[in-house]
Amino acid sequence: MFSNNDFPLSPVPLDQRKGFVSMTSVLLGFTFFTATMWAGGKLGSSFSFYELIGLIVIGNLLLGSYAASLGYIAYRTGLNTVLLSRYCFGNQGSKLVDLILGFTQIGWYAWGTATIAIVIVELLNLSQSLTLPLMIFFGFAFCLTALIGYQGLEILSKISVPAMLFFIGLSLFQGAIDIGGIETLIRQTPEQSLSYSAAITLVFGTFVSGATQATNWSRFSKSGKIAITSTLLAFFIGNGLMVFIGAFGSLVYQQADMVDVLVSQGFMLIAVLMLFSNIWTTQDNTIYNFAAAGCHLLRTKKRSRVILAGASIGTLLAVFGMYEFLIPFLILLGTFIPPIGAIIITDFWLKRRHDNIRFEDYSFTKVNYAGFIAYFMGSGTAYLSEWVAPIVGILVAAISYGLLGLLLKKQVQIKA
Repeated sequence: MFSNNDFPLSPVPLDQRKGFVSMTSVLLGFTFFTATMWAGGKLGSSFSFYELIGLIVIGNLLLGSYAASLGYIAYRTGLNTVLLSRYCFGNQGSKLVDLILGFTQIGWYAWGTATIAIVIVELLNLSQSLTLPLMIFFGFAFCLTALIGYQGLEILSKISVPAMLFFIGLSLFQGAIDIGGIETLIRQTPEQSLSYSAAITLVFGTFVSGATQATNWSRFSKSGKIAITSTLLAFFIGNGLMVFIGAFGSLVYQQADMVDVLVSQGFMLIAVLMLFSNIWTTQDNTIYNFAAAGCHLLRTKKRSRVILAGASIGTLLAVFGMYEFLIPFLILLGTFIPPIGAIIITDFWLKRRHDNIRFEDYSFTKVNYAGFIAYFMGSGTAYLSEWVAPIVGILVAAISYGLLGLLLKKQVQIKA
């Protein structure tokens, strides 16, 4: 039934590559994420309007640059993050990357599954007894487009993204009227206190796990230009828009989530449509990411089975309420995930940017100790840092890996 396995263990062939509209639609669908609005809400109550805009631009430009760097490498190699990690961590060592990235995605899938069921019950004033059945229903319904593969994600995104942009525009227009004009918004004074460092960490860290795995789609790009521009549009503009919406809603309506804002504005039907569009386009991408990590971990091409297994696990986590305890841990992982991407970027530019040898023709070492040492140095420094933790982790991991590459023997050998 699902014939396209989306190349879980091999590079994407050139004849399967996609154009700009396709890539941008899928990536924007992924970054239009309700949890990012929460981050914006936190910023909206802590900074003046112009400070807020500056922080959104800086944080998302850093995030977009990081994602675009990985996106270009994915285009050049046709490989996603977990496959690229074999070069840096070794054939068996790369399974650590599978576990870290896979866990974050299944955790967010559980959160999204629980969120839509809970919000639907509240919005439509349904019986609380329907919450668990709705979690089970949505837990499996949201993975259908991911089962189809990239084409399924593309079709959904091309419908949902324009609709969400219209809903957002309508809400922002109404919000500007309700607050009495943009001048009134600019004069708002912050009610809470947050450092610039913490703010940038919040903007960058909330969705950096997604940026690290955006290679699952950017490897389908027809050109480097498409890979870079579509990724920047998604993670700089798209994610930035979500942060701004959260801040705007918090300032005007004391509600960071667009769905709550639309309800406050009297747009109940649009709120429900926004909820479905926002959650579904992120959920199917999230379980798609989980499948990429799961297939690599198990070294299987049976992507559909991995997706169904992941949806089952995510649904169980939602049903048993474990999603409530996962969120702080998943956000904390935003500190530990960026070093992975940094090491992959460093490895490519130092060792493989002129490499024309096929992925299938490499013989990988079991464990690349340079990658592991650099990863733990980057993660540990980021965890202890009082500055912008994800940025610190990226810089330390990249520099460490570069230096260790000079000190340790070459970890990847070409097949004879």
